[in-house]
Amino acid sequence: MGFVKEFKEFAFKGNVLDLAVAVIIGGAFGKIVSSLVEDVITPLLLNPALKAAGAENISKLSWNGVTYGNFLSAVISFLCIAMVLFWLVKGASKVIKKEEAPAAPAGPTEDQKLLMEIRDLLKNKNTI
Repeated sequence: MGFVKEFKEFAFKGNVLDLAVAVIIGGAFGKIVSSLVEDVITPLLLNPALKAAGAENISKLSWNGVTYGNFLSAVISFLCIAMVLFWLVKGASKVIKKEEAPAAPAGPTEDQKLLMEIRDLLKNKNTI
């Protein structure tokens, strides 16, 4: 019975649930970024450059029997995704910094107030 209780405490901790939600949202966000790169950025930027270079079908590029086109395509896709994520994170950090208000300094706790009163009473007792 102890194992089931320990597992329940572990599985339903806030951190585990937060991680599960983050993984699911991360997967969905990954699909959005991939679509942005494949459907928007690649047709606008990469296709004209490939046409100018005479390599419209990048996956068929080869050299001495080594087809390096798929690898080159994966590298270009990675660089595009990294650039888009950089822009998104940079923009989000600007928004978050603007929304954060400076925290007001915390006042003394109850323990600190009590210690200050004791200190003041001891000072007054010594002066009398």
